[in-house]
Amino acid sequence: MTASPILATRGLGLDIGGATILADVELEVREGDLLGVIGPNGAGKTTLFNLVSGLARPTSGSIELDGRDITKDPPFRRTRAGLGRTFQVSNVFPLLSVHENVRLAAEAALGGTMRIWRRASRVREAGDRADDSLERVGLGRRARIAASLLSHGDKRKLELAMVLAGGSRVILLDEPMAGVAMEDVDELAELIRSVHADGRTVLMVEHHMEVVTGLAERIAVLHHGRLLAVDTPDAIMRNQTVQQAYLGEPL
Repeated sequence: MTASPILATRGLGLDIGGATILADVELEVREGDLLGVIGPNGAGKTTLFNLVSGLARPTSGSIELDGRDITKDPPFRRTRAGLGRTFQVSNVFPLLSVHENVRLAAEAALGGTMRIWRRASRVREAGDRADDSLERVGLGRRARIAASLLSHGDKRKLELAMVLAGGSRVILLDEPMAGVAMEDVDELAELIRSVHADGRTVLMVEHHMEVVTGLAERIAVLHHGRLLAVDTPDAIMRNQTVQQAYLGEPL
């Protein structure tokens, strides 16, 4: 018997002002999968992540996490249930230290608030999680500096550390290579690969096709808000419908 998906969308759609942004997306993600999500600009990739993470509410369909319907859950409940997310634009507190950014993420996932003056055992546990996560992404030695002083590539690592500290089992990476210097892309890709190898499920929206095909076990293709195909990277690259979605250029 095939195991139930850890994440699934059922007929997921979003209409805004009479315009269809996403339509009837049926997607199942297996536990431990690394799924790339690709498509032309405006295809609905970030919208899909916004719906799954709770930043937007679908107008049709549903979302399941580990067999439970989370369609109406606010983002913080999804985080505590094991769903983490990074964003296209770096989303950190620039004036706080690297460590404080990660500790706050851990506290939020543990059921606390985002106040930096919390005390007692939960703060100690959050601090320990922060230490471990920063070491995991290679930022342990930079824990005490302001997050604003990090390079863009290191800010991406910091965001990943924040997700890891929250205990996320399913991680949504929205264009993790956006703005990252070319010389840092390979290192960041290897970090994503190693996080996935730890047993986490990863969904990644990314425009760098070499990164997607090098990391993903399966690729989902969106076009005009609809799911065109879900298959292995090799099969997707040969798919004529997918090629036409990219203005007829071979992928």
